[in-house]
Amino acid sequence: MELANTLSQDGESRGGVLAHLERLETQVSRSRKKMEEPQSAQAEESALGTRIHELRRLRDKLRAEVKQHQASVKASTTNVEPDQTLEITEQESLKRKWENVKAILQAYRFTGISGKLTSRGVCVCISTAFEGNLLDSYFVDLVMRKPLQIHHHSIPVFIPLEEISAKYLQTNIQHFLFTLCEYLNAYSGRKYQADRLQSDFEAFLAGPLQRNSLCNLLSFTYKAEPEGQSFPFCARLLYKDLTTTLPTDVTVTYQGTDALSTTQEEQRAAHENLFFTKPLHQVFTSFARKGDKLDMSLVS
Repeated sequence: MELANTLSQDGESRGGVLAHLERLETQVSRSRKKMEEPQSAQAEESALGTRIHELRRLRDKLRAEVKQHQASVKASTTNVEPDQTLEITEQESLKRKWENVKAILQAYRFTGISGKLTSRGVCVCISTAFEGNLLDSYFVDLVMRKPLQIHHHSIPVFIPLEEISAKYLQTNIQHFLFTLCEYLNAYSGRKYQADRLQSDFEAFLAGPLQRNSLCNLLSFTYKAEPEGQSFPFCARLLYKDLTTTLPTDVTVTYQGTDALSTTQEEQRAAHENLFFTKPLHQVFTSFARKGDKLDMSLVS
């Protein structure tokens, strides 16, 4: 009985000791982890500091290499003669203009502007048209040197080529070609209308058509119906804007001794409005269809 009690007590004593030892081991393990955590953070901080130091070293190295390269470029530029430097700059400028001209010709070949390269530079051809009718073509032969020069051309003398060249040729060759194209197309369109009036509607004219070389001033006497006995009208058309095909100033007077009736005044005013808004051949086509009765859809 005593032995059993002794064993029982020893068992409990041993169980209590083992549990106590396990608790001590757990506490020791936790203490070690707490001690290792600061060491780990310190190690990471040390590695980060090393990386930052390395990056700064590489930055300083790159800065030194850039400064050395800049100094080398400056020295090589200084050793070049001024004339040689100017020549290089001019060559680069001319090369850019050459490439620009080729790009323009390629982009606008469907708009009436075309061209081909020559030994001196480029020869540009401007084909004019009006209402889908292909009209005259003109060329400008450009010499690709500084400054750009026009070697020869077929532009009519009354087109302000010198003025257009002075404004745009050296600074914006694209604008130069566009502006020249506007003037030439407008001139060809005005000439086309005057030619059509003389050839297709001669029966309406009571006298010769008077026009200047630029076709920006037209005057003529006409009848609204070729077989009628009414007094003719006198028309004066002025095109102040040389890039347009419609007049900017129209004067229509009634050639007669008597005062105009209300109907005649309305007809005269309607004619003026037609000349302002429609090409000449369209106006006289309206006269031919309607006689004295104007096609009022054209007036509006």
